[in-house]
Amino acid sequence: MTASDTHRAIEAVWRIESARLVAGLTRIVRDVGIAEELAQDALVAALEQWPESGVPDKPGAWLMATARHRAIDLIRREETYARKLALLGHELTTEQQAPQDAVLAESDIEDDLLRLVFTACHPVLSTEARVALTLRLLGGLRTDEIARAFLVPEPTVAQRIVRAKRSLAHAGVPFEVPRADELGERLSSVLEVVYLIFNEGYAATAGDDWMRPALCEEALRLGRVLAGLMPREPEVHGLVALMEIQASRSAARTGPSGEPVLLLDQDRSRWDQLLIRRGLAALERAEGLGGALGPYALQAAIAACHARARTAEETDWARIAGLYATLAERMPSPVVELNRAVAVGMAYGPQAGLELVDALAAEPALREYHLLPSVRGDLLVKLGRSEEAREEFVRAAGLTRNERERALLLERAAACVSLP
Repeated sequence: MTASDTHRAIEAVWRIESARLVAGLTRIVRDVGIAEELAQDALVAALEQWPESGVPDKPGAWLMATARHRAIDLIRREETYARKLALLGHELTTEQQAPQDAVLAESDIEDDLLRLVFTACHPVLSTEARVALTLRLLGGLRTDEIARAFLVPEPTVAQRIVRAKRSLAHAGVPFEVPRADELGERLSSVLEVVYLIFNEGYAATAGDDWMRPALCEEALRLGRVLAGLMPREPEVHGLVALMEIQASRSAARTGPSGEPVLLLDQDRSRWDQLLIRRGLAALERAEGLGGALGPYALQAAIAACHARARTAEETDWARIAGLYATLAERMPSPVVELNRAVAVGMAYGPQAGLELVDALAAEPALREYHLLPSVRGDLLVKLGRSEEAREEFVRAAGLTRNERERALLLERAAACVSLP
């Protein structure tokens, strides 16, 4: 194996094993920042040694053993060594005797991963910090990769990650799964972070690209891991279902030059049927766990209506409008109401949809939201009010920060000129 092949192998191993590595080390040192440093030390050791010795048969175990050795050395240097050694007890003694064979039971690894998920997504951190730390610790992404994905300077991302680790340490956030009475609130924070990552990949808020598939893939991976760790939580399966079904449309969402293709104009033969089947199965699991569907499962049920329609004309818009009405009750939001207006307009006519949209005009949260004038423009086109529609599309183009979307909106504005 050449040096370049070895480096590619190390990078692949790191992406697979880094989250487990940081999770296991955090349980030992009780500090996510120190745990990541120890994991990085093990990575450096691999980069130094594997090109000469070759990639081990169990590379994850090698990295963990190397990092744990360093953790033991670190604890020995601490003034509180005796107290920490007493807490760690037999586990560390065993590691000293057989570091190369130290492999945690699968259940222990899963427990550590779940603790790391809740730590990285702790509400004590800002949303931006939670996203950056999750991608770093659970996705194994480098700082420059996260910066490129979100179109922000690399030093900004680095600062967010450093501050996030300090905030967790200063707040004394325990490395544990929340108690039952805290689980709902904390889980919602975790799901929010994963879906934010997915959405930024699915419909980029800024920049020259309509989509960033790598972020979608990372969010899907995190969601699937979370579903395996928390199989009895319906909203986890609901989120996975939503992401799987939405991701199934990825190939059809852009044209030959990368331009956006709207849902009703997409070639449905390009939708990924495997992802649709996975999404429908995840939705079935969410529904099978009982109780009222949560916001993510409801959105997945809406996405499923589109996935089951072989053509745009076969879409059950009345059911979608009803699901949005239920979603608005469970999760009141102007954006949900705007989506309901679209469904109502499709099911019951553009005038009915326009009345709902106009009722949202004064909502502060939608004042700078480009989809409000975009939706209004679409309804006005259907009503034959082309000049008003053109003005709405121009306004929407001025509000979006995505260049591909701006071009599409301006094209729609120009098309209104030729309408009767």
